[in-house]
Amino acid sequence: MVREIIAVTCPTLPHPAAVVRIAHMDVSSTERPDPGPPRPRSVGPVSVNADTHAGARTWQSLPAAQQPEWPDPEALRDVVAELASYPPLVFAGECDQLRNHMAAVAEGKAFLLQGGDCAEAFDAVGADQIRNKLKTLLQMGAVLTYAASVPVVKVGRIAGQYSKPRSKPTETRDGVTLPTYRGDSVNGFEFTAEARIPDPQRLKRMYHASASTLNLVRAFTTGGYADLRQVHAWNQDFVKSSPSGQRYEALAREIDSALNFMAACGTDPAEFRTVEFYASHEALLLDYETALTRVDSRTGTLYDVSGHMVWIGERTRQLDGAHIEFASKIGNPLGVKLGPNTTPEEAMTYVERLDPDRTPGRLTFIVRMGADQVRDKLPTLVEKVTASGARVAWVCDPMHGNTFEAASGHKTRRFDDVLDEVKGFFEVHHALGTHPGGIHVELTGDDVTECVGGGDEIFVDDLHQRYETACDPRLNRSQSLDLAFLVAEMYRGQ
Repeated sequence: MVREIIAVTCPTLPHPAAVVRIAHMDVSSTERPDPGPPRPRSVGPVSVNADTHAGARTWQSLPAAQQPEWPDPEALRDVVAELASYPPLVFAGECDQLRNHMAAVAEGKAFLLQGGDCAEAFDAVGADQIRNKLKTLLQMGAVLTYAASVPVVKVGRIAGQYSKPRSKPTETRDGVTLPTYRGDSVNGFEFTAEARIPDPQRLKRMYHASASTLNLVRAFTTGGYADLRQVHAWNQDFVKSSPSGQRYEALAREIDSALNFMAACGTDPAEFRTVEFYASHEALLLDYETALTRVDSRTGTLYDVSGHMVWIGERTRQLDGAHIEFASKIGNPLGVKLGPNTTPEEAMTYVERLDPDRTPGRLTFIVRMGADQVRDKLPTLVEKVTASGARVAWVCDPMHGNTFEAASGHKTRRFDDVLDEVKGFFEVHHALGTHPGGIHVELTGDDVTECVGGGDEIFVDDLHQRYETACDPRLNRSQSLDLAFLVAEMYRGQ
């Protein structure tokens, strides 16, 4: 799903092809790399930038929320111009493949697992961090695939999730007020005047960090690390060591029996050894997204080649704003975050603006209602959109509506609230006869202590032990796998 931009040597890969070679592709060329074995490949080329289309950048004349106050506009222009000359991180054909998969999600024939960091960090672009995150998502995907008996579309919040919207432009500590931290793509996390100055050079660091991440993900997903039998063995180890393991043991045994039966039959499909994995992020910083928006030479359509799927967040989905206009002009599969205040009329307006042709897989509504509101607020949205004939994918974000501040000052979430919102999401769709299309989760593959609860009980007093997020609290590996097994039970119950 990704194209390599820089070379990465990873001695930890359990595969002889540990070095992923790079193709610095001339995006204006008609040459293609060797396609290798017959499997879905991206299609190119794309033009260098979007300026070849008159009026293509209509979003630039509209107000854009949550943009940094760059101190040097000329420096920003220079960086954006340089980014516009860089090779694409993904290709239009790959985005189309994901859109086809999302069409199956919308039709009830697939399930979306979308997850990753709240905000990626430049100092976490290492093999260990990326491998642990990917490993967790692969383990969750294996459980959900078996339980749901449908393909699981795996999409990471990865290789671009370096920016975060914030509720306030400034932060005050001990009487000192500084600009708020907006993600490594904008400024530094350290609470110093120098670190908090927005620096456009960080946009280039985001590009290169994303390229490195995509490169390594490609190596892991095609080099043997994602083999389904190995992933299942990891899950067996988790079941044995988890305090909730007895609850999951029956499902793990079923998967084991299925794999043994296929092995006995001599079945060894290529899909067991590799995995399709796509990259997504919030399209927040429009200077960066615009620089990486290119024209697909096949169709003349604009694509944002910074990621396969992008979404518009709850704080930037103004109907008259630049973000919705930007999303309406690109061919990528799109997501829109919908909070509890979203009206059915607004939801339908997003359908008309972003999917006027009713393209299957084009639009996903990622609902973030909160455990206490999802059962009340979601049904009218689903009913209205479904009655219109629109075929959107409905996905549950059980994280953002369930955040609270502990007495220690840490932002956290209760695992039980996360689980309850997912339950409510399933209940609503079951009652309406519609498809609960997936989950969108902030998680890490590390053993952090940021959310309370879960099988390996984390208490509020434990939060300080490994509270490592730069922004919002994430589920750790154990909590993420707990969630996957529990969602599998819900799916079976439907």
